[in-house]
Amino acid sequence: MNQAAPKPHSLPVPEPDALEHSRRLTAYLADAIDAAGGWLPFDRFMELTLYAPGLGYYAAGAAKFGRLAADGSDFVTAPELTPLFARTLARQLGEIFEQTDDAQVLEFGAGSGRLAADLLLALDAEGTPCERYSIMELSGELRARQRDTIARAAPHLLDRVAWLDRLPDAFQGVMLGNEVLDAMPVRLWARRADEQGRPVWFERGVTLTRDGFAWEERDYAGALPQALDALADLPPTQEYLTETHEAASAFVRSVAPLLARGVLLLIDYGFPSREYYHPQRAQGTLMCHYRHHAHDDPFYYPGLQDITAHVEFSGIADAGVEAGLDLLGFTSQARFLMNAGIVDLMSALDPTDPKTFLPAAAAAQKLLSEAEMGELFKVIAFGRGMDEWAGLFGFATGDRSHAL
Repeated sequence: MNQAAPKPHSLPVPEPDALEHSRRLTAYLADAIDAAGGWLPFDRFMELTLYAPGLGYYAAGAAKFGRLAADGSDFVTAPELTPLFARTLARQLGEIFEQTDDAQVLEFGAGSGRLAADLLLALDAEGTPCERYSIMELSGELRARQRDTIARAAPHLLDRVAWLDRLPDAFQGVMLGNEVLDAMPVRLWARRADEQGRPVWFERGVTLTRDGFAWEERDYAGALPQALDALADLPPTQEYLTETHEAASAFVRSVAPLLARGVLLLIDYGFPSREYYHPQRAQGTLMCHYRHHAHDDPFYYPGLQDITAHVEFSGIADAGVEAGLDLLGFTSQARFLMNAGIVDLMSALDPTDPKTFLPAAAAAQKLLSEAEMGELFKVIAFGRGMDEWAGLFGFATGDRSHAL
């Protein structure tokens, strides 16, 4: 079944050099589709679009993280929104440092470096300094940007930062990933009724037509991902489109054995399985971000936009536990930040100083509001060697790990 993707309208037109870059990646993707026999499963298409060396969205050298569309960025992360995010997170990291005597951080995919810079400064201010801050980042351009961000914000702490070419054999401290899982490739699945009205699952992939990239769904003869069992009770004729997250689960399973002692803390947007695979979520969660515009066409100017999917946290929890980690907590970003003291930090600001207080209050509202990031974003924590510890105070109330 072929289906052309809808084309988004009223989006900013890229500059000529950006268009040329997208043209090169488009040709690269077309060659990959041809080499694969005319069809690529979507997870492979997404992987190449985001990470193809020198061409993919995260590998091509474009400035993608920032505050305003005018700077060429495509989305805003919590650390870019306000230093309150890192200052609050630093309280949780400081508690872990004190309990484990391992004042080290390993951050995956550090973006612009803003979170690293703010955490280093906040941990020092809290009296729980980070002795070594390691960053696992594959993009050379982003490494340079991260170094520049830290050098400008915290030059006296730059010597504590190291960029890794490979993961360590073992690590003690805090492993940290903020908006990392959502950028990992997902498989797409479409449920249709056959001529007898029986439900049939197809894997959705990408083919090439005269009009460009297009969807093509193919019969899947293998065993379906277990996650799709959550949809077994759908009405037989209900059509449904969704994702499964093999790459994100594999990432957790791959880093879990490296954690000798400490905490793996992951922050991202998504839902547990019972909410993710809900009958009403029949169009899935795949989303694209281009210059602060969100739309659902992953074929729009490849290499110039981000492609993401919400995280299915029950599968992430299962992957961590199966890899030998203890599940320490799972809650909303709002509850985590309030437990960790963001209200206290806001209370310390001077409300008579509008230039400082009003932007901080607006940013805190965005971080905490159910209508903004507060409920959509979740925080999940795993640990090893923490058996005698009472628990992370970021999950002191509102812990939903029992429902994963």
